[in-house]
Amino acid sequence: MRKHLKYISLIALGLVTGVLATLQFSAAAQNNQVGPLPLDQLRLLAEVFGQVKHDYVETVEDKKLITAAIKGMVSSLDPHSSYLDQKEYKELQEQTRGRFAGLGIEISQEDGLIKIISPIEDTPAFRAGIQPGDLITRIDDKPVRGMTLDQAVKLMRGKAGTSVTLTIYRKSANRMVPMTITRAEIHVQSVKTKIVEPGYAWVRITSFQERTVADLATRLEELVKKQPPTQPLKGLVLDLRNNGGGLLQSAVGISSAFLPPNATIVSTNGQETHTKETYRGTFEHYRLPSLNSDPLKNLPSIFKTLPMVVLTNAYSASASEIVAGALQSHQRALIMGQATFGKGSVQTVRPLTTDTALRLTTAYYYTPNGRSIQNKGIVPDVPIDQYAEGDPNDVFITREVDYLNHLANIQDPNEKKEQELREQQRIEQLRELEKDNAKKTPEQREKDRERVPPTFGSKEDFMLQQALHQLKGEPVQLSKSKLERSMAVNQPARPAATPAN
Repeated sequence: MRKHLKYISLIALGLVTGVLATLQFSAAAQNNQVGPLPLDQLRLLAEVFGQVKHDYVETVEDKKLITAAIKGMVSSLDPHSSYLDQKEYKELQEQTRGRFAGLGIEISQEDGLIKIISPIEDTPAFRAGIQPGDLITRIDDKPVRGMTLDQAVKLMRGKAGTSVTLTIYRKSANRMVPMTITRAEIHVQSVKTKIVEPGYAWVRITSFQERTVADLATRLEELVKKQPPTQPLKGLVLDLRNNGGGLLQSAVGISSAFLPPNATIVSTNGQETHTKETYRGTFEHYRLPSLNSDPLKNLPSIFKTLPMVVLTNAYSASASEIVAGALQSHQRALIMGQATFGKGSVQTVRPLTTDTALRLTTAYYYTPNGRSIQNKGIVPDVPIDQYAEGDPNDVFITREVDYLNHLANIQDPNEKKEQELREQQRIEQLRELEKDNAKKTPEQREKDRERVPPTFGSKEDFMLQQALHQLKGEPVQLSKSKLERSMAVNQPARPAATPAN
């Protein structure tokens, strides 16, 4: 039996060594600094492989073991590096194109469950009656508690025409609501615009896809054409809330629409020479395969000078932070809302085979003034709450810095101390929240449970209304969160904001 196990281990060692040697040879062709293979560690890996193949309670396929080993190796690096198998790689490609089969909902996590941020208009979820604030407790009878967002997304996506059953907890009704929804092809509209008040435009970017820059140019041109000569545009609100990011080139293009030509948008820096780049506001730096010509070439010049406010929240991440950081650094726009997620790293997707790929963190990115926002986020110039009465439950929000294996901010030697201070502030806020909830009547607590997030761009959208007040020089109600207000820096030399009582 020992000989048999040793035989399996030797085969595994040969297999693993052969695969890694091939990968090393490929890497060495691009980088002469790659060192020799760690044979002792490879022997250990082969030994574990052999033990599992021989002693595990049931037979396990070689492909499953090796795939799991690769996934574990890559995912241990940081929260955003991953090995993409055939299904995952296909889903990533569909997502960047803005077309995929699914339900059509924006989601986040809350108390271990999946929370509906909003259903996308004219999608299966919207037509089924899913509402903002609904909590998904089960997906096809699988409990979601303990699932990651990615795992939940995989279960809800699938072929158009197939169905999935969601068990929804609706706070307003205080009951479970089962819903069987048929998946469909979803076409994500990444750019939304409208005139929210005479002379004031609202532009929402939901994600950064291949067509986002071209779609933005078209929508901005339409806004100008629709305005009567007697009522020109006076201000614009760029809404990046709940935008988790997307393509770097699209973020560069969106920033370029509002900044002077050739302005520095973002720089990146990693180990490889090709990761040391500076991206500027030129077509060369935001060109994508879907763009045959520069969509911003004939953009009305008014958008280079029109007073702007950018709205952000804790779910504005990655490419959203690139845009907010560029506009803030150039003092082109005022950032209002909440501190962003704090993902200051660049991921490169490298195909390994025709249907698998490696998504690897290859660089940090920096704002035009050379600042890394890794674990820091873009701090708003004016901190604003989502609701007029404040956002006490935001103490439960998870940002990049809260991940156990997050990358460090290499510019900040005091990062660990700052993280400890943030945790102390969070504990204090939790205690205050507990005291406040104890003072409330059952009716008040029920009202809190029934509260749903406002529809972005509506008259009930408190953050948007504060942004309009700022653009019109009217008083603004600052955030009631001590944590958010303590983070706010560089208060603008603009019309005075009115602190909340």
